[in-house]
Amino acid sequence: MQTSYNIPYISNMKMIFLSIALILSANTLLSQGLASWENEKLWVADQNQSNLIIESEQLYEQRWDVLPQAKFWKRIMKLSSDSCLINVASSRQILEIIPSQKWTGLSKSEKLSFRQEMRLKHHIPENESIYVTSGKSDFYKFEEVYPTLLEGITVFDEMCVDPWYAQAILLIESPGQLKKSVAGAYGAFQLMPGVARAQGLIVNKGTDERKDLEKSATAAAKLIQNICVPHAKKILLSHDIEVEEKELWFRFLVLHIYHAGAGNVAAVLNQIQPSKGNQGLIKSMWQNKAAGFGNCSQNYSQLAIASQLILHDLVYSNCKTTTCYPSR
Repeated sequence: MQTSYNIPYISNMKMIFLSIALILSANTLLSQGLASWENEKLWVADQNQSNLIIESEQLYEQRWDVLPQAKFWKRIMKLSSDSCLINVASSRQILEIIPSQKWTGLSKSEKLSFRQEMRLKHHIPENESIYVTSGKSDFYKFEEVYPTLLEGITVFDEMCVDPWYAQAILLIESPGQLKKSVAGAYGAFQLMPGVARAQGLIVNKGTDERKDLEKSATAAAKLIQNICVPHAKKILLSHDIEVEEKELWFRFLVLHIYHAGAGNVAAVLNQIQPSKGNQGLIKSMWQNKAAGFGNCSQNYSQLAIASQLILHDLVYSNCKTTTCYPSR
C-alpha cells in the first residue's frame, strides 16, 4: 500500500511574521556575505498558503536519487506497515515484497529457512545478509511535518547556520510527532536530555523545552554550528581532505555526526581511510561499521536522501495549483 500526500494549510499570520523575519535575516546575511544557501531557498505558494523549503537540485545533479539505497528508503517511507520488503543488506536491492503478517507469523527457524530460500532463489552470495524491512509510512508523516519547515529554516537562517540541516532533520527525526526514543531523545529535533541542556534548554521532571519547536530548533542549530561542523572539519583535515561546506557529501557527514557523535564518525573514517571528500566517502560509510557506528548510523544519510526526494515529489506534484519561485 502506498501513501499519497496533500500539502496542509499554514496559519497566515504566523507565516507573515516568519516571512518578515526570514527576509530581514537574509538581507543581513547577504550584506555580510554569509548566506551561501540563499540560492537554494524555494518559496512554495498557492491561494491559501505559503511555505519555504530548501530545494534538492544537487540530489538530482549529482545522481544521489538513482542510488539503490535512496530508492529503497523512499519506497519504505511510503509503504504501509502491513507490507515488508525482502532486501540485500549491503546494496538494498529489493528481492520481493510480502505481507508483514506472513513474516511475523514465522518462527525463528522458519525465518532462517525463508532467508535461505530467498538467497537461493535470487542467487545471493552467502556473505551477503538478507533483511526483511517493514513499511514505515505510519511513522514518516511528511504532510504533517511540512508546515514546520518554514519555522525551522527561519531559526537556522537567523543564527547563520545552513538551514538545509533544519529541513533534513525535521523530515527524518520524529516527523510530525513528539515521540520519545528508547534512548531518551525527544522533540522535533530528537535531542538527548544532556545535549539539550548543554545547548541551553531546560529539561527536568517539570519542564521539557525540547517539545517547543523554536527552542528545539535553536538548540539543534547551536549543536550543528558549535560541535558538528567543527568536528566534521577536524576529522576531514586529519585525512588531508579539503572541506567543502556546501557540498552534499559534507552535509551528510555533518548529519552523521549529529546522529552518531563525532567519535563514532571519526572511528569509521579511520577504518575507511578516505583520500578525498565526495559521494564515494558517504557510500563507504554505508558499508562500514566501527565503534558505535552501526546499522542505524549507516542508514541516517540514506534516510536524509530519501526524505528530501519525497519532499520534492510532494511539492512538485502540486505544481498545477502551486507556484514555486526562488527566494532571491
